[in-house]
Amino acid sequence: MGCWFNVGKIVNTHGIRGEVRVISVTDFPEQRYAPGNTLHLFLNEAAPIPLVVKTHRKHKQFDLLTFEGYDNVNEVEQWKNGMLKVSEEELMDLPEGEYYFHQIIGCKVLTVDGEELGTVKEILTPGANDVWVVQRENGKDLLIPYIADVVLKVSVDTKEIVIDPLEGLLP
Repeated sequence: MGCWFNVGKIVNTHGIRGEVRVISVTDFPEQRYAPGNTLHLFLNEAAPIPLVVKTHRKHKQFDLLTFEGYDNVNEVEQWKNGMLKVSEEELMDLPEGEYYFHQIIGCKVLTVDGEELGTVKEILTPGANDVWVVQRENGKDLLIPYIADVVLKVSVDTKEIVIDPLEGLLP
């Protein structure tokens, strides 16, 4: 079956016509929630239920969705706390130089000289560019800005990232 990736969590129903409130965790809500797209509902231990998006609109911090064939609040009531996911096959190919977080987390980070610095453990998105947090064997975490001058090569196949540390980046 492969991997599944979270798109959003159903937190409540909205109105009586089968609309659900979703807290979105996807980078691409417009594509994911486009009418006609299939999402899979994971609820408790049951098998995932494929759902076809019928309508999508924004409301405050929520995404409101309805699904084909479900137009009554009673049919969707039990979906609360369910996770909407897409399979690995449904992930979109990203433009060159863009990566999904799960592709970067766990990658080994090496300098251009071949020195191993550690492993990416999380990604921060503070502003203009992402910052990759690299866990070192011993010592403090490194913060690597994801910019062209620093990150020279990302190989998601070998899970390796080569960086050219700017002066002052390494302790």
